[in-house]
Amino acid sequence: MRLISLLFAAFSAAMLGLAAGAVWMLPTMALQRPLPALALVAGGLLALAVRSWVRPAGRLAAAMAAGATVLAAIYVEVLTAAARIAGSMGIGLLDTLREAGLPMLWTLAQLALRPADIAFAAAGALLAAWVASRRPKPRA
Repeated sequence: MRLISLLFAAFSAAMLGLAAGAVWMLPTMALQRPLPALALVAGGLLALAVRSWVRPAGRLAAAMAAGATVLAAIYVEVLTAAARIAGSMGIGLLDTLREAGLPMLWTLAQLALRPADIAFAAAGALLAAWVASRRPKPRA
């Protein structure tokens, strides 16, 4: 039973990371520039979510929160690369995601990475690990 709950927690953390990356893409596309500082916000929020269901909070929750934050940072870069292709070619985002494929989008995302993107993603993952590893305060 413990293994099932661990796998469910890991799956949930991954899905939350992908959702955070998709939400992160909205202001990125609206402002038409990278927003790497949002990794700190995403990391903090993901850590609070993970910490609330992984018991006891500790190394496992910290690893899941940090992984979800890194996944969100990667996903926003891949989605941004797809949006740039879609915009320049005049096709839909879903068509771009389907036709370009993950290897091409991942390569384009890597080419667009700046040192600040990596630094903020690492800082967001560290923040997520720290917040998730702390035990929640008992409710009065």
